[in-house]
Amino acid sequence: MQIFELSKTFPQEERYSLTGQIRRSSRSVCANITEGWRKRRYPASFVSKMNDAEGEAAETQTWLHFAVNCKYVTAEAGRELYEAEESVIRLLVAMQNDPDRWTRPR
Repeated sequence: MQIFELSKTFPQEERYSLTGQIRRSSRSVCANITEGWRKRRYPASFVSKMNDAEGEAAETQTWLHFAVNCKYVTAEAGRELYEAEESVIRLLVAMQNDPDRWTRPR
């Protein structure tokens, strides 16, 4: 939600490019985690969805770099959001590396 709120301040000409991309990738992290959780009965599906979420979180970090470099976001705000995404990535990697802790038997 922080990224969504921040993206409201991006210039109008970025509506269909950077704004749309960063919103899509950041929302996709949550959606993939939710889908993976619902599929936790199947460890391979769970790991796949956590991997997808990890990729979307990394993509969001890339768009944050662009936003900072274009001066749409301060370096400090960009760093805080980047670190928040990095925390999410660490959790997702841990979940992928130990799916038995998170999945349930049939």
